[in-house]
Parts: sequence; structure tokens; C-alpha cells
Amino acid sequence: MNVNLNNGVEMPALGFGVFQTPPDVTESSVTEALRVGYRLIDTAASYFNEREVGDGIRRSEIDRSEIFIETKVWISDYGYDETLHAFDKSAGKLGVEQIDLLLLHQPVPTQFDKTVEAYRALETLLADGRVRAIGVSNFMPEHLATLLDRSTVVPSVNQVELHPYFTQPDVQEANARHGILTQAWSPMGGITDYRGTGQSTFDDPVIARIAEEHGMTPAQVMLRWHLQEGRSAIPKSVKPERIAANFDVFDFELTDDQVATIDGLDTGVRGGPEPETVTPEAFAREIPEA
Repeated sequence: MNVNLNNGVEMPALGFGVFQTPPDVTESSVTEALRVGYRLIDTAASYFNEREVGDGIRRSEIDRSEIFIETKVWISDYGYDETLHAFDKSAGKLGVEQIDLLLLHQPVPTQFDKTVEAYRALETLLADGRVRAIGVSNFMPEHLATLLDRSTVVPSVNQVELHPYFTQPDVQEANARHGILTQAWSPMGGITDYRGTGQSTFDDPVIARIAEEHGMTPAQVMLRWHLQEGRSAIPKSVKPERIAANFDVFDFELTDDQVATIDGLDTGVRGGPEPETVTPEAFAREIPEA
């Protein structure tokens, strides 16, 4: 199941994420995901496992042309020249000459000029053919509006926290208005589980009932919900059985009522950091050279 980005590039709708996956298990997890059938792999410079993602891709022996690689520039490398160099670092660790989708990982509201300069660098990389598509992550409508006023290329993707308990309808609407694909991180609400802030989506009785009606798991129902609403989703796991189960979501369909019911579970409570709190002072991380 593929989606067409706003610049005509085709991307798998369902990807495999490696956020918080330790480097020593990243390679085997990526290889297993590719064996199961995933063709989109999502990583980031700040995950510190890009090198192992590249190793896993090569270990799979699947042709590079069949694999869609997505990564992100961390805020410590924002600025025009700095972001151009960030591409070199990521490409070097991944072991590729071209990255399929390159995102800015966060807006930096207190230094938005540097955010814009970083995006200008993405535009240059796109024009030079070093990336096939560019985008952003965790951009709220106001950040997106300011960026669009000061840039030329409309982002292809905005990757944001999105799960049944936090659907961000205002972000989805802004993305859709500009032809930007919404991509969900923590698509099954894993953040509601490991943060321990209340009921987990995995234990939600409404989702459990829908899962039972289809003979599927709650995780599979939540991923199917994303796909039917036209989003991209990037679940993560290091367990082979769950990696396989998360990809097994293409042979059933939720009813319109079931989709609407899941939409209605939104609590409006964000699990990740508020975008306004992401500052270099609080979130600085040095990204090593390739």
C-alpha cells in the first residue's frame, strides 16, 4: 500500500521505525522488518542508530532501489551550512548517496530563523537530487504557516505524534490544506503505555472490542485506522512476532462506524514534549560525524 507525495514520489504508507531501538539490536530488527515485507525504514540522526539501519538494509540483500529510507536532521545541526553537513553525516552513516525523505526533526520556535535556514538547505539538497523528498516533523499549524511564508518548496510530509488518544485534528487539517501527508509517530499510542500517564491505548475496551470483532489485535486495528484515513504510520518493535503482526494489516477493513468510534477516543493530551519547549538549551545533542 503506497501513497503519492505532493512532488510525485511514491512512498510506502506503512513503515518501520527505530526510535529508542538500541544500536546493538537495530541491525537485526531492520533486517527482519525487510524480510517480513516493510519497505519504508524511518530513523533519525538523534536516534544514534543510522549506521546500524544501513547495516541492516545491506544485510537484507534487498536492492536499495526497493527500500525507502527516511531520516531527520536534529536541531543541533540547524542552519544552512550546518544542515547541508548534517545530510553528509546521515548519508555517510546510512551508507547511501541519496536519502529518500529528509525531515527537520522539530521546529525551534525560539530560533525560527535557523529553522528556516535548515529548511532552505533541504530545498538545496532536493534540487541537487541528493534527497527525493523533504519535510518536517512535529510542526504545528503556526510553525507550518510561518515556514511556508518563508520557503519555496511545500513539505511533502509532517510527521507528528498521532494515535487514538491524540489525533491533532488541527494539524491534520493544516497538512491536508497544503497537500502535506500526515505521518504518525507512536501510531499505536505506545507513548501512552511506556510513559505510564494513565490508561494505555492497548488496554482501551473500545479498541479491544473492535479488534475482537475482526479477530485482530488492538495494535493491528490502530494501524488499520491510520491507513484507512489516508495517513502514513511507522510502528516500531524489536520482537520478530510483533514486527510481523504490525505488517499484517492489509486483509481486513474497519467499518465507517468503527473508524469514527476510534476518532472519538481523542483526549487532546500530548504524550511527547510540547513543541514550544524544544529549545537548543534543553534539547542540545551533539550528532557525531560519519
